[in-house]
Amino acid sequence: MAERILLLTGHLAAPRLVKTMNGLGPTPFAWRIFDVGVKVAALMTEAIILRRVPRPIEAERIILPGRCRADLDALSRELGVKVERGPDEIADLPAYFGRGGRPPDLSRYDIRIFSEIVDASGVSVDEILRRAAQMRTEGADVIDLGCLPDTPFPNLEDCVRALKAAGHKVSVDSADAGELERGAAAGADFLLSLTETTLDIARKYPVTPVLIPQPHSDLGSLVRLAEKAQAADIPFIIDPILDPIHFGFSASLARYIEARRLLPDAEMMMGTGNLTELTEADTSGITAMLLGICSELSIRNVLVVQVSPHTRRTVAEHDDARRLMYAARADEALPKGYGAGLAQVHDLKPFVTTPVEIAERAADVRDANYRIEVAEDGIHLYNRAGHHVARDAMTLFPHLAVKGDDAHAFYIGTELMKAELAFTLGKRYVQDEPLDFGAATEAAQEDLTRLREMGHTLRAKAEG
Repeated sequence: MAERILLLTGHLAAPRLVKTMNGLGPTPFAWRIFDVGVKVAALMTEAIILRRVPRPIEAERIILPGRCRADLDALSRELGVKVERGPDEIADLPAYFGRGGRPPDLSRYDIRIFSEIVDASGVSVDEILRRAAQMRTEGADVIDLGCLPDTPFPNLEDCVRALKAAGHKVSVDSADAGELERGAAAGADFLLSLTETTLDIARKYPVTPVLIPQPHSDLGSLVRLAEKAQAADIPFIIDPILDPIHFGFSASLARYIEARRLLPDAEMMMGTGNLTELTEADTSGITAMLLGICSELSIRNVLVVQVSPHTRRTVAEHDDARRLMYAARADEALPKGYGAGLAQVHDLKPFVTTPVEIAERAADVRDANYRIEVAEDGIHLYNRAGHHVARDAMTLFPHLAVKGDDAHAFYIGTELMKAELAFTLGKRYVQDEPLDFGAATEAAQEDLTRLREMGHTLRAKAEG
């Protein structure tokens, strides 16, 4: 017998929900829609649901709209069937049910993120620990202590030991052999970066060195160094060095490709900071491109720098990018349609309703409360007094009746400006919800974590 699913909705969304579900065609489950009676589905409460859902419940599963924040466990206990929360938008239901693309599993990755504290020699141990904790929250796997040229680092050992005591993996990054040896003696897990003249340090301590060519672009020296480390039974990572644009970038990409050909089984690192820090462009796209290269070449370590103001979310972006690339590679697919948080400025599907659908909803409104929506033709503002469309918020001002109500005026003003920004950029707008800028903001990252968990659960259901 096919599983029976009951979808709960509000009055305004019911027609769209019916249309969307009918559009799925034949499904392996039987579905039914119940209009709970509230206008907006997000306003459903546990009490309303328990009072209005008819008994007996002829379903094995009940799906609530994504913005309904009712307690799922409490409802499941009271109703005697599994209650779960669906996607926020009706337009996303096909993917939720495994149509038009399998629900993405972004829980997996195979790239290790080294996050560098570039000025570690001038920072207190407490500040090092604070930054490291934040970096780990954003996705860092290894905390890299950057040593500065000709700058003493008297508390290097203290920093390494404190980080290790806090549960971090630690690397020490220096061109000074003395600092590298001090870091290894203090318990560092990795050393960046050893050459043919400093490889002996790795013979003395249980540490994994990152090997670099010397001179800078001499791939032959890197291959010789890797062979020496292998002969000495030293685990190692090679880094052919990624150069900035106009200063050897293309040649350095070729060097990575050739290094992979010459050393097909070697662990490899790419330092992405020479692109993210030294290119005046949003870092999310740069990061996605570079980690796509890493995915193709089996580069499983990246060194990330997050110093310039425009790179302040680069660690989180690398975390999202490694998950995106792993999922796409596992699916033998393009890195598209996974919703990993790297499409920050422009959304893939910014307009989830058409002007005609909005007009139909506006015609049914019988109260004075303003509704705001965004479609391909502009910003829609409507209540019982009328329905108006404009491409900017200021044009809608003459149609607002909020005189004497400062709080309402402030609310409508902020929502209209948010709607204008969404329309201008091509982002999805939802009244009373923040715009989603993906990994660019911490709040959006929290939402993405919830979506990842949901996607993992949905994939398991789809495959099981």
